[in-house]
Amino acid sequence: MSKPLALIVGVGDGLSASLARLLVRQGYQPVLAARNVDKISELAAQTGAQVHACDGSDIEQVEQLFASLNGRLEVAIYNPSARQRGPVADLDPRTVRDAIAVTAFGSFLVGQAAARKMQSQPLENGSRGTILFTGASAGTKGFAQSAPFAMGKFAQRGLAQSMARELHPKGIHVTWVNIDGGIHNLSRSERTPADDNPDSMLDPDAIADNYLALIRQHRSTWSDELAIRPWVERF
Repeated sequence: MSKPLALIVGVGDGLSASLARLLVRQGYQPVLAARNVDKISELAAQTGAQVHACDGSDIEQVEQLFASLNGRLEVAIYNPSARQRGPVADLDPRTVRDAIAVTAFGSFLVGQAAARKMQSQPLENGSRGTILFTGASAGTKGFAQSAPFAMGKFAQRGLAQSMARELHPKGIHVTWVNIDGGIHNLSRSERTPADDNPDSMLDPDAIADNYLALIRQHRSTWSDELAIRPWVERF
């Protein structure tokens, strides 16, 4: 039998790479989608992943991505987000619109397409699949000079809440994951706070372990939100 598919949209060399490596070890066939697939060629070779060029905020490209999926979609993860920092009075409206499109509208497009596909699948172990949205603390509180990011993440969180209430009874697990802290990227050469204070930044492999725990949750205890923060984080 073919392996169940695990789709990751917005793949880079941080959390998405950790997720791809973990999920392939757990018996999934990774499907990696990114705007620039050249940047993930090494990861694709490591994991044997299917690779698709896709802008998550583009309707036609998302439709094409899901039309190409052949097999049971067990996991769909949406990672992209866009920031536009600055005083609200100085922000370029067009750039703000584009940022919200990536973070919020892209979440809707991928979430909708994943829900459509999963609803057509039979229940297996009480589930038709899991949809995970990578959020941030900006989805719970808006920070100064970060209005576009807050707007996008608040919208994404609202989408996930609505989807969870609608789709959980249909056997589709939906969770919004609040990544409340900086992610330590081991592939970068610059020093980070984690170099002087171990575990002060989120370990991407450890975050991936939490995503796997959500995927494996029994439906009697499905979470619709999960906050992840390092042990030194104040909240």
